[in-house]
Amino acid sequence: MKILGIDTSCDDTCAAVLEIRNSKLEILSNVVSSQVKLHAKYGGVYPSLAKREHIKNLPLVFRRATKNIDISKIELIGVTVGPGLEPCLWQGVNFAKDLAKKWEKPLIPINHIEAHILANWLSDSTFHILHSKFLFPAVCLVVSGGHTQLILTTGIEKYKLVGETRDDAAGECFDKAARTLGLDYPGGPAIAAEAAKLKTKNYKLKTKLPRPMIYQKNYDFSFSGLKTAVLYDFRSRSSKIRKSREYIRAMCAEIQQAIIDVLIHKTFKAAKNFKAKSIILGGGVAANDELRKQFKEKIQKEIPDTKYYVPDTKFCTDNAAMIAVTAYFHREEATKNWQKIKVNANLKI
Repeated sequence: MKILGIDTSCDDTCAAVLEIRNSKLEILSNVVSSQVKLHAKYGGVYPSLAKREHIKNLPLVFRRATKNIDISKIELIGVTVGPGLEPCLWQGVNFAKDLAKKWEKPLIPINHIEAHILANWLSDSTFHILHSKFLFPAVCLVVSGGHTQLILTTGIEKYKLVGETRDDAAGECFDKAARTLGLDYPGGPAIAAEAAKLKTKNYKLKTKLPRPMIYQKNYDFSFSGLKTAVLYDFRSRSSKIRKSREYIRAMCAEIQQAIIDVLIHKTFKAAKNFKAKSIILGGGVAANDELRKQFKEKIQKEIPDTKYYVPDTKFCTDNAAMIAVTAYFHREEATKNWQKIKVNANLKI
C-alpha cells in the first residue's frame, strides 16, 4: 500500500509518500518546504503570509514528493485537518480534496497531535511493535510551539488528555525568550545552540529562573511566567551585561533547563501514577538534544523497565510522513465522501 500524506498546519508545506508492504514500512519521499526565513523578521508565524506560501509551494512540494513514483499506485491520502492555523489548514485540505476527486481515492482527515505521537513508528524497527501488549498504557508528551500536552493512551484512537498548558506552550516560551535576548527565530534551536556554548567552569554570572507549576498536583503546564521572568531579569541587567555572550549563554542554559525540568517532572509523575509501560515523546521541542538526553538518563535511573520512544529529530518537527503513517492506522475509516471533510483549528485529541 502506498499512502500520500499532506500537512499545512502551520508554516511548513509538507508532502510524503510511504509504502507499507508485508508489515514493513518504507519512506519513499518526505518533502518539507520551510517558511522560517519569511517569518523570522516577525519573530513568529503570520497566518496570511503562511497561507500565501502554501498556495505557491503545494504544487511544487507535491511534484517533488511524487517524482519517480507511480501515482496510480497510491491507494490512500491523509491530510491534516487540525489543530493548527485555519487559513493554512484549508490549503492542504483543499489540495488533498482535489487529488481525491481526480484520482477517485479515499481521503482520511488526520489529527496533527496524534500524528506527532505516531511519528515514533516511522522507522521499520518500531513500526511492527505498535500493538505490543508491552507498550500500553503509555504516557505521551507532545511538545511544540503551539502545544504542550500529556496524553494517556492505551492504543490507537484510545487517548485521554490528562494535562496541557494553561497559557504559552514550551516552544512558544522558547521563541519569546529568544526574542527578548535578541536571538533568531525559531527560538528553541537558537537557545539550545547558545546554551551548548556555556563554559560552566568560568561561569560567574548567577541566573535562576522559576519552574512554573512543577510541584502542583495536576499534570498541567504554564510557561508564561517563565517568559516574563526572562524579560524581568534581562531588564534588570546593565547594558554591558545584556550584550555579553556569557550572560546570553547563561540565560539560554537556564531557560532550557527550566523547561526541561518541568516537562520531565510532570511526565514522570504521570507515568508513575498511571503505571505506564512506555513514555512517548513527539513535537518540535522533542528534537532538543538536551531534552532527549535527560529524558533517557532519568528513565534509565528511575524507571528502567519503562520503554522510551522519541522520533528521529527530522520527524519531530512538522512533516507529512507522520500524516501518512497515521492515515495507515486509520485506513479502515477511509472515505470517498471527501466533500464533508472540514478543518478544525482547535481540534482536540
